Amino acid sequence: MEKSKFFEGCGKEGPIRCIFLCEFHPIAGPKIMCQVPDDFISKEVFEAVSVYLIPKAQLLRSTLTITVCKIKILGFPVRIDNKNYARNFFYFNLCFVCDSWARTVQYEPVVKKLSDYLTVLEVESSFLSQREANYCQEKRLIDMLDQVMVGLNSEGMCTLIEGNSSTHLKVVKIRSDPPPVLDHQVPVFVESLESFQGEQWDLTTQQILPYIDGINHVAKIAAEANVENNLVKTCLQNLVYYLVVSMVPIFQYSNSYAVTPKLRKLAVDRKLQEDCLRTVAKSGWQLPNFRDVFKLYCSMTHGTTIKDLCIRYNPSSLRIDERKLVQFGVVENLIRRINKYPVLLTEGVTGEASHLYSYFTGLHSFDEICCNLGVSSEQLEDTIEKDSNVTIICK
Repeated sequence: MEKSKFFEGCGKEGPIRCIFLCEFHPIAGPKIMCQVPDDFISKEVFEAVSVYLIPKAQLLRSTLTITVCKIKILGFPVRIDNKNYARNFFYFNLCFVCDSWARTVQYEPVVKKLSDYLTVLEVESSFLSQREANYCQEKRLIDMLDQVMVGLNSEGMCTLIEGNSSTHLKVVKIRSDPPPVLDHQVPVFVESLESFQGEQWDLTTQQILPYIDGINHVAKIAAEANVENNLVKTCLQNLVYYLVVSMVPIFQYSNSYAVTPKLRKLAVDRKLQEDCLRTVAKSGWQLPNFRDVFKLYCSMTHGTTIKDLCIRYNPSSLRIDERKLVQFGVVENLIRRINKYPVLLTEGVTGEASHLYSYFTGLHSFDEICCNLGVSSEQLEDTIEKDSNVTIICK
């Protein structure tokens, strides 16, 4: 079972097993300066791959990955040229070691950033090349590598401070690009803002953050923040990529939703239930009954609007906020929005209605049309009801 679960190329992430620093010694040639934990990489294994860890000049400052003896070594070789060194250069490579099956692309920026930090320390104070002559310096280097490995494995981040120099390392998961953000979508926070520091955001993102309230759609955020629309969408797509926000449909009481197969998970997953109750509660001090929440979700079907559910169950009396209920369900994929798409059955519409009717192709939803033209859902519905040549597809 274990062999079938973990294999090279399986795409699963694994912990850092070892961090070591190797150099090209002017007398001994390639050698390991230090490693954490000690003796994880044997002399035989290192000698077998040293030609790749201390490579030719063409591969300097390149990310190198080597798989050997059931381990994967990720390095970033660096050479500092200076006539003060024995051979007029100092050549080193910081390496992370993982299991051979583990995905390591997420560590590549960290290895490069840590290598650059060590380069700065070496240029400023000979931190690496003079370590053998200074026991405290050698111990500090070992402690530093140990701090990095423990911090990245447990928290995915760590901060190093050496003298007046410091660096912050963070493992960022590499994901596929999220779908394009649309004008009529609403950003909803799925990660607490307190988890991030202000300086982590670019200026444009900081400018739009106050307008993300789970109600404003993208076009409205751009208008209120006085930021160009495409810039807002770029910032929001970045926040979606890093799982800070999720994009959901505009909330309206005329909306209809349908449950997804994932609703079954809500019935058995205790943590998901607790997150759900905290999120959908009308007030923070008194949580609703889970049975009532689950009943409301199960009642979401084709043709049943949120207004119908509110009339039938009165969520406020059950201590449930219907807006938060819908948003949590969409973010967690417990429910999905049933969109309406108007379709014009004839051709050749002219006059004032031609611009509106150009959207009636079956490719534009009510939300998109209302947002682009600045009309309400009720106005659009009235227009369609008066015209027998227009039908609505729900999907």
